[in-house]
Amino acid sequence: MKKTIVMIFASAALMLAADQTFIGTVTDDMCGGSHKAMNAGPDAKCVTECVRGGAKYALWDGKATYVLSDQKEAAPFAAKKVTVKGTLDAKAKTIQVSSIAAAK
Repeated sequence: MKKTIVMIFASAALMLAADQTFIGTVTDDMCGGSHKAMNAGPDAKCVTECVRGGAKYALWDGKATYVLSDQKEAAPFAAKKVTVKGTLDAKAKTIQVSSIAAAK
């Protein structure tokens, strides 16, 4: 009986940690979904400039901005629509990235 309970909890923990799929646009955590206020030209230029200035790459899903844990992998996708696989820490609004690819 004890083994069964342990197995149930272990399975539940693994299910909670399973990768999720997120689709959105790579942005920065300062501008989020709109780059108009920065008046820095195209969105990709704004994202790059903001990150150079200390912001972090993030995913904008149309409603919220989530900081991406893998900043190097996100860099080539500035202002592009992507599919991110990973786990969401909703409280910290961060995605622990497993992979990033251009959205189809």
